[in-house]
Amino acid sequence: MNDKRLRAIRADITTLDVDAIVNAANSSLLGGGGVDGAIHRAAGPELVHECRLLGGCKTGQAKLTAGYNLPARHIIHTVGPVWRGGDNGEPDLLRACYRASLQLAVDHEVSTIAFPSISTGVYGYPIEQAAGIAVRTTSQCLESTESTVTEVVFCCFSESDLGVYEQCLREMAE
Repeated sequence: MNDKRLRAIRADITTLDVDAIVNAANSSLLGGGGVDGAIHRAAGPELVHECRLLGGCKTGQAKLTAGYNLPARHIIHTVGPVWRGGDNGEPDLLRACYRASLQLAVDHEVSTIAFPSISTGVYGYPIEQAAGIAVRTTSQCLESTESTVTEVVFCCFSESDLGVYEQCLREMAE
């Protein structure tokens, strides 16, 4: 099955002109390192203020804020699982991140959305497994809902991560 709505690119997610970007956040939603810190810096101080009002977020769930100084109208914050070897519910929690984020996108009539590689940075999730979960879960969600989403971009930080996502997209197309 080839879902033409899915593609992978190498870019800075904070620069993408999409309706929503997804933030691989920590549970406080108040900023951190990696993509989370970059999104908070680029969006501006208003983002931290709005996030304080949200009361945090549990692993596998998602919450929506405005995009502030970003080209994206919305930021969907999701908390991915910390990798502990794969036998502690990590795959289910990671799938839940994509499902919850896409449900918020549908609820807010988002057409275009960009995801980073959730949990693969400091949380240590192996990129090959995480990319496969991301691509399969996103494709399944788009098939099974009356989705407003017309395009999903998997925004990769490195060339090697991009290669992994491109391979997952090719395998899904076969």
